Amino acid sequence: MNALDYQSFADTWEERATIRTRPRRMLEDDDKLIYPLSRQPLVHSQSFLDHCPHLRDFVLVQSLYKFINDVVIFETELVDKTARNIAKNRFAIAFPFACRYDAMTVVVDEDYHALVAMDFMQQTIAMSGIDPIELPREIELSRAIPAALQRAPEHLRDAVELICVAIAENTVTNDVAAFAKDDTVKPSIKGLMADHLQDEGRHSGFWSRLVRIYWHGASDADRTEIARVLPVFIAQYLTNDIQKGFDLRLIEQLPVAAPIKQALREEAAALAYPINRHHPLIANILRFFRSSSMLDSACVQDALADYLP
Repeated sequence: MNALDYQSFADTWEERATIRTRPRRMLEDDDKLIYPLSRQPLVHSQSFLDHCPHLRDFVLVQSLYKFINDVVIFETELVDKTARNIAKNRFAIAFPFACRYDAMTVVVDEDYHALVAMDFMQQTIAMSGIDPIELPREIELSRAIPAALQRAPEHLRDAVELICVAIAENTVTNDVAAFAKDDTVKPSIKGLMADHLQDEGRHSGFWSRLVRIYWHGASDADRTEIARVLPVFIAQYLTNDIQKGFDLRLIEQLPVAAPIKQALREEAAALAYPINRHHPLIANILRFFRSSSMLDSACVQDALADYLP
């Protein structure tokens, strides 16, 4: 795919973007969960089930706060930055106006997603009476992108940033889709995720197409240099250090005896997925590499050999 083949989704955005079409979602006061049990393994640990199952809702509320916090960081500090630079033609890769227009719709969408997420945090605090514990100031992507850029030649740093953001946007789309289908959570939360998915499906295709355009015109030497840093990005992106730190802070806030906290810490430490081809996010990442045509290149196949089936 080259730049001349790019077709804008401006009309689709006008007709379907959540900022154009969705009313405010209001949190229900019902018996449904505020956050999926499947997304917080701590509540399934044996020590938690034995000693503090009555604290489940507190843990789930705090987990929702972290999820919202992660969304705000992801949308406003990372995706917004790259999309805005593309939209304003301040990117090392020159894209046609249609791409830049669509990039600006991504900026609008992502900032709106952050606003809606913050609204849900305010609603949850008001309804539950539970204030957030200390939330992380960064997400895995906040570390993974700089780690990759540091190892890339200066003239390729915008290209690497584009690819990293595209990987993340494609990964989060599938993650949000799973969340949106969970019937155990409150309808407003499911609706929030479905709204987000409505936009993210469009975004993931947008980023994949931009990478296809770039990759189509990149030299073999540049492709090889970029392939070399991909494992660095993936290894950082798939760590759970920030989640583990949050879980440990959460355990500290639980009103239980010190020996129980220690048992919970030990069980939480064992929750990480190994960073290899069996990690649950790898399938989504590889799907992006195929859709963007990057995996057609031998240098990318070699770089990702440890993750390929």
